[in-house]
Amino acid sequence: MSHPWFSSYPDQVPHEIDINEYKSVVDVFEQSFSKFKNNPSFTCMGKTYTYGELDNLSKKFASYLQNDLKLSKGSRVALMMPNILQYPIALFGILRAGLIAVNVNPLYTERELEHQLNDAGVDAIVIFANSAHILQKVLPKTKVKHVMVTQIGDLLSFPKSLLVNFVIKNVKKMVPAWDIPSHINFNDTLAIGDESKFKKQDVGHDDIAFLQYTGGTTGVAKGAVLTHKNIIANMLQARSWIGSGIEPGKEIIITPLPLYHIFSLTANCLVFCSVGAQNILITNPRDFNGFVKELSKWKFTAITGVNTLYNALLNNDAFRNLDFSALKLSLGGGTAVQRSVAERWKEVTGIVLIEAYGLTETSPAACMNPLNMSEFNGMIGLPISSTIVKVLDDDGNELAQGETGEIAIKGPQVMQGYYNRPEDTAAVMTSDGFFKTGDIGIMDEKGYFKIVDRKKDMVLVSGFNVYPNEVEDAIVGHEGILEVAAIGVPSEKSGEAVKIFVVRTDKNLTESDIVEYAKTVLTGYKVPKIVEFREELPKTPVGKILRKDLRNEELSKKA
Repeated sequence: MSHPWFSSYPDQVPHEIDINEYKSVVDVFEQSFSKFKNNPSFTCMGKTYTYGELDNLSKKFASYLQNDLKLSKGSRVALMMPNILQYPIALFGILRAGLIAVNVNPLYTERELEHQLNDAGVDAIVIFANSAHILQKVLPKTKVKHVMVTQIGDLLSFPKSLLVNFVIKNVKKMVPAWDIPSHINFNDTLAIGDESKFKKQDVGHDDIAFLQYTGGTTGVAKGAVLTHKNIIANMLQARSWIGSGIEPGKEIIITPLPLYHIFSLTANCLVFCSVGAQNILITNPRDFNGFVKELSKWKFTAITGVNTLYNALLNNDAFRNLDFSALKLSLGGGTAVQRSVAERWKEVTGIVLIEAYGLTETSPAACMNPLNMSEFNGMIGLPISSTIVKVLDDDGNELAQGETGEIAIKGPQVMQGYYNRPEDTAAVMTSDGFFKTGDIGIMDEKGYFKIVDRKKDMVLVSGFNVYPNEVEDAIVGHEGILEVAAIGVPSEKSGEAVKIFVVRTDKNLTESDIVEYAKTVLTGYKVPKIVEFREELPKTPVGKILRKDLRNEELSKKA
């Protein structure tokens, strides 16, 4: 794939995008519904829907939301499910109805789910049955009025739909008992929804498309306000970057990362839908044998993932023997791509693993490496179209090339702010519109950026943000614990892992006791992998725990 303007950045930069090319995100995918009507859109577990079918089903769901649930423009609807066919139908229906989508991790604990539903002011939720027992417990403590439940196999062909649901529930025992009397089955919403009653909404650039939750650079989960303009901008920026390498209506992209994550949401679901690609949804990418078996069925042309996923695939014998002749784009993001993984990826597939960089607050893409690279370079790349990236010192002054400081980003993809959190927003936005990422980086002589560290204490586990405050607050709730400090330590499996230092009041408390307790109050990737007991923790004179001292101790052990 040739991109002439990559040859000598910054002398030749990507062209500016025209944000007015589309009125809304709805405009983007409705054009695809029309242009690629008979093309396959999403495939999962052997079932494929065409763009025309996706059009009809999402319109039915939009009608149900409007006419049966009486949700008005701007109402918030949560999506809590893995990569299954119900997700794109529900998502496009929500946006077509003029509503706001709130993505929720289906592995959330009660505490995490209650916080997000209340913080976002969610009116309705689409949830898969495996998580319904969690919702049941917190529902009375929220203002959620409508619950739509779906089983994983609901949209598969008969009789496979019944078989899959039976096995998931009764054989694998993956659906804990739940009882939400007021719920409706998702399939019933599609049966009830009347396309003829669907009312097309007047949705524009300034309307909110997503409240996409993130920890930001510090603290508890906050909703990044992403407008239709933000998302359109990032879609256009990504398409500009990819350039002529993509053939509309002919691409097959593998989607193992969850669509509720901003990386997969924008890159796979939205960008590739806009070019009429076929999305192969991987419901359980941790089942690597099943994952690779699915890959073997397709002459896939693109795949996205995080470093740990690529590393696991490379360690699978069957994967290394697949046919990669059609593959032309392998994109790594969410966390740093390790050089050893990138080099092995090229050796196995013949394709360079392209690293990109972004955040929830930037919809997410901000920097990306050229697609015509011959070798992995260890950089996060160049600023994408219509984007300015600079490095700031602690006082907010721009630093020169080669100096290390905080990465700041300005562009039409940058969020409007954190929902109902003006102080948190002010802390990350400069007066001239730059978003301060909390990542420490450097720009080289060719304009390429590299992340060297993080300004805050955030821990990045397999591409997901973990915040020490949240871990500490959750675990210190154990009656046998006095104090907790959490830090990130290197992990070959997940990039980083959470380690906690614990001061006990109950001397019989064991490491396994704490880990088991953590599993009840934290999502899996936030659960500490290492527990170290201490008699006391290092503190400032005013009693603040010094995590940096603990990190320095860990570093000295490696020296």
